[in-house]
Amino acid sequence: MSTLLLNLDFGEPPPKKALEGNSKHQNFVKKRRFLEQKGFLTKKKQPPSRVARLHSDPPKKEETAKVGGTWRVPPLPKKKKTAASSSGSEQSLDKKATVPWLTPAPSQKGHSTAAKVDLLGEFQSALPKIKTHLTCSQKKHPQKTASQNSTQAHSENNCSGVVQEMPRKMVAVDCEMVGTGPKGHVSSLARCSIVNYNGDVLYDEYILPPCHIVDYRTRWSGIRKQHMVNATPFKIARSQILKILMGKIVVGHAIHNDFKALQYFHPKSLTRDTSHIPLLNRKADCPENATMSLKRLTQKLLNRDIQVGKSGHSSVEDAQATMELYKLVEVEWEQHLAQNPPED
Repeated sequence: MSTLLLNLDFGEPPPKKALEGNSKHQNFVKKRRFLEQKGFLTKKKQPPSRVARLHSDPPKKEETAKVGGTWRVPPLPKKKKTAASSSGSEQSLDKKATVPWLTPAPSQKGHSTAAKVDLLGEFQSALPKIKTHLTCSQKKHPQKTASQNSTQAHSENNCSGVVQEMPRKMVAVDCEMVGTGPKGHVSSLARCSIVNYNGDVLYDEYILPPCHIVDYRTRWSGIRKQHMVNATPFKIARSQILKILMGKIVVGHAIHNDFKALQYFHPKSLTRDTSHIPLLNRKADCPENATMSLKRLTQKLLNRDIQVGKSGHSSVEDAQATMELYKLVEVEWEQHLAQNPPED
């Protein structure tokens, strides 16, 4: 056993490989080192606020931007700039910084509206001002332009005249009454008819009085007992009639009796009573101050007989005749009322 010799080498161990692992790991380590040298990994490690700040803030005077996005300080220049040149560069930088569309600094957020207003004013001031000048044809032919203006004014006057000549909201009304109260001496509304300016019927209803009917007065009113079977109650009929009369010129013959039966007072300025129009009496060769009946005026001026027979009057026929009589003297009578307006 003492003769056994061990061949042991106590020298330095063999050098280890620089890169251990398989080929994929080695490639990954190489790429990582390459990215670290280029600076891409440093950019990813930075917080996002810092990266945004680097992009938003302009580079300082001594800094320049690198492709990787980090600011690097270049070596100092050999020649020093003078104070005048440095101040001039600073002023130029300040001027660029004040332009809002070049460097939108966060400090200018408060003055964004003012900057927009200034830009709008500059844009509007740069636009060409439009002036109303005569065209070449108008300068050469001034008489034609004058004639065109005159024809235009004449057409406007004609239009206004047409509007004035058009009939206003006008209706004619006639009512038939029956006798109520003691011995039938109280006149109560039993029928009402309303026609428009052209004589078309707007309303024609039999109306049931609130009191008991004592005398139907059929010889004059034409009302009979069967007409009251399905007649409209007075309150409902009155509200319907007043909706039609409101705000309109109302024409009637001895119309105060109709308003009394309706328990209503229409403004005098909007009332035309054919029994008190002297022009109608003059046309009929009757005294101006006399109160003529509707039947006589219709016979003399319209050559038509109404209220004939024993069946009674027709309120529709009487309303249409009243409107036709008024239209005979409408222009002259309205001019007279315009000069002498009635007092309400």
